[in-house]
Amino acid sequence: MEVYLDNSATTKVFSEVANMVQKVMLEDYGNPSSMHNKGLQAENYIKEAKDIISKNLKCQPKEILFTSGGTESDNLALIGTAMANKRSGNHIITTSIEHPAIIETCEHLRDLGFEITYLPVDNNGRIRLEDLEKAIKKETILVSVMHTNNEIGALEPIEEAGALIKKINPSIVFHVDAVQGYGKFRIMPKKMNIDLLSVSGHKIHGPKGIGFLYINEKIKIHPIIFGGGQQKGMRSGTENVPAIAGMGKAVELIYKDLDKHIDELYELKDFFIKSLSEIEGLTINGLTGRDSAPHVVSVSVDGIRAEVLLHALEDKGIYVSSGSACASNKPAISSTLKAIGVKKELLDSTIRFSFSVFTTKEELEYTVEALKELLPMLRKYTRH
Repeated sequence: MEVYLDNSATTKVFSEVANMVQKVMLEDYGNPSSMHNKGLQAENYIKEAKDIISKNLKCQPKEILFTSGGTESDNLALIGTAMANKRSGNHIITTSIEHPAIIETCEHLRDLGFEITYLPVDNNGRIRLEDLEKAIKKETILVSVMHTNNEIGALEPIEEAGALIKKINPSIVFHVDAVQGYGKFRIMPKKMNIDLLSVSGHKIHGPKGIGFLYINEKIKIHPIIFGGGQQKGMRSGTENVPAIAGMGKAVELIYKDLDKHIDELYELKDFFIKSLSEIEGLTINGLTGRDSAPHVVSVSVDGIRAEVLLHALEDKGIYVSSGSACASNKPAISSTLKAIGVKKELLDSTIRFSFSVFTTKEELEYTVEALKELLPMLRKYTRH
């Protein structure tokens, strides 16, 4: 039996998405900048994807900019905003549990002379609004807070944070990394005071190498990629039309029966956590139930290193992660786990299970049985 529980790293594409990508690659393969009919066909795929996404976000199609994924969207949001607004101030606020695409970009901006404030989080991985309020000062030009944490599934108070930021200073740009939250929640940027929103296609059963950045039309932001002036000069380079079309189809499908899918994911998560609670030496990190993301379960396993358990589960056909896949080749301990106060001895003993619309109860039952079988055996041979 094969059980894929690493959906926060990437998802299996919908078959309709794969068919769409193939059709564009083999039949409608024109360059959207070309003036002939093939180019027009390609341009229409881009327009259709923008229409689907903008209706979903309740925004205008011109406010959607296609990128190569969440990392580029985050880089453009932070660097582009910082460069466009540096005369107004040099202070940026983010959180201590952001994805490396935010943390590393902030460090780059620090090297360029910007001041960065990292907000702490509570033991459930949530920022405190009073900390955000205290951190804002007259030099603040940008606040970046993730919607959903990729390691423990913590949900940040985005709507409250947006309202607070705009109450203090309406000109501060509010960016939200929604790579893990989009496709799991209904996100309305204008209602939530979000100026910039980063999304990645391969987290919602779309292709890899595609994403978008929602940019409120009133925001000042500079491009970071230059060339032929595609996408109104904001992101040069021939558009990845097959992936854009595929992402549009993925957005359409994931939001079609969203409430039903999310209810099912929360039921699976509740079942899984209750089953895990019967196993000795396991600790669930962060909140559970509707106060957390429906698709992420972080588990610390007493006495067994994450890497050892990951490969033992893999031998049983079960695929999980030891944390953020985007940083899993780095030996450093997770900053998120440290930030929420996970015990030192459990920091390198934590694995992440993440679900999708394809996950079944039978797969989770099989996983629980595998853990019950493996843990006692692994503890015999593992350091304490």
